[in-house]
Amino acid sequence: MGETRHAARTPLAAWSLTVATLVVLAAALVLLGLNASRLHAGRIGFYILLSVGVLAYAGAGGLIARRVPGNAIGWLLSLAGLTLTVAMLTEQYALYGLATAAGAVPAAKVAGSLSAAAVVVTIFMLFVLVLLFPDGRLPSPRWRPVLWALVVVVAGVVAQSFQAGTEVTGGITNALDAAGVGYPNPLGVLPRHGWFSTLLAGIFFFALVTGLLIVVSVFVRRRGASPERRQQLGWLGYVGVLTAFWAVVLFLGGTLAPGPANTWLGTLIWSLLFLTPVAGIPLACVVAVLKYRLYDLGRIVSRTVSYAIVTGLLLGVYAGLVLLATGLTGRTSPVAVAGATLAAAALFGPLRSRVQHRVDRRFNRARYSAERMLAAFAARLTEELDADAVTEDLARSVHSALEPAHISIWLSQPPA
Repeated sequence: MGETRHAARTPLAAWSLTVATLVVLAAALVLLGLNASRLHAGRIGFYILLSVGVLAYAGAGGLIARRVPGNAIGWLLSLAGLTLTVAMLTEQYALYGLATAAGAVPAAKVAGSLSAAAVVVTIFMLFVLVLLFPDGRLPSPRWRPVLWALVVVVAGVVAQSFQAGTEVTGGITNALDAAGVGYPNPLGVLPRHGWFSTLLAGIFFFALVTGLLIVVSVFVRRRGASPERRQQLGWLGYVGVLTAFWAVVLFLGGTLAPGPANTWLGTLIWSLLFLTPVAGIPLACVVAVLKYRLYDLGRIVSRTVSYAIVTGLLLGVYAGLVLLATGLTGRTSPVAVAGATLAAAALFGPLRSRVQHRVDRRFNRARYSAERMLAAFAARLTEELDADAVTEDLARSVHSALEPAHISIWLSQPPA
């Protein structure tokens, strides 16, 4: 009877957490609309991206918590979505009470002081998620100190929100500082210098070590794991690698092409850098925990690599043709731009096929080997007339590709 009641309460708790997140998000977006005149367009766009992230975390977390209530991943996703939207609400609440309608709401400065702490708690949820991914348990009991170390780090960073002499500039976007309404921390009860400052420096170093160990835990799980577990971990690893790729591109772009000419491209890549973990982590958790289409990862990786290579090559062809035409004529010609565009479009199909073939050989080996085996069988089929030989060849090809425990082939008899 007790287990039945617990099972009945679990979907209700998951649903209640999702509804609470949506209510807080709605309140944050209402305040965002009221504060629109105090916000730059980039910050408003960033809040829209944050809202997408909140919906992704709340939806994925609620789904996993209802389907697999014993797995902590779903609850961590849901709580991360809730704390993220709390950070948004408290920042917008403080901005409204201090700038848009000064004095209209109570405790605006206190809310602004708590916004940064909510961001820290959100990051804590995500680190715990990586440590427990994908089954909601530690890799082994030996990793329990790492979890407690993470708790100590988060407690220290949250305590920094109560340090005297600090300036409150906002939570997740520094909106208060941008609006010119930053203020001294009203919750500052801990000393600015002395022992507490030394403690924070030690916690920062401790945080770096703990973060490194959490990343290492993913590789520890992968070592000696089953193929299914490797695929589960691979989904989260794919999100991490793609995020790191955008970070490298953003760094190289800012280093090699600084200035206003690179503003729009930098904004685009920065948005991709932010959206990849925001949308990718919930998606990876849903696929890995619910084990939905796990083995499509090789195909997704090969497609990502292929289109990245093709895009880079076509951009190189396009830029080269435009620069060549500009160098010959001394000015940028619309005809040259149109010709470069048509040339890039004409090269897309053949180039994509060649690149996809080569990338499949490296990243999607199962699909490449299956296609090669199928092509070889089709070639032999055109030259073979004996039904028994074709049957044996078919059975041999299927066994090589799929390695089934048993193969049966039914042949229909031709009508008399």
